[in-house]
Amino acid sequence: MEELSARNRLNGEIRSVTLGTVMAEVVVDVGGQEVVAAITRSSAQRLDLQEGQNVTVVIKATDVMVAIGT
Repeated sequence: MEELSARNRLNGEIRSVTLGTVMAEVVVDVGGQEVVAAITRSSAQRLDLQEGQNVTVVIKATDVMVAIGT
């Protein structure tokens, strides 16, 4: 993986990739929890994202919220 300043990296496996007209939804299993990413369709195709593929999810710290209780 190329060098990034982001510290929030989670390794997981792609469960599904749903291509829309402009965007794509990528569902990644990270230790039994799902992380869902909305990326451009062109990025999903360029990366050739496939179900079962091992990937790293990178999260911008400024876009993460924390809640008490579940």
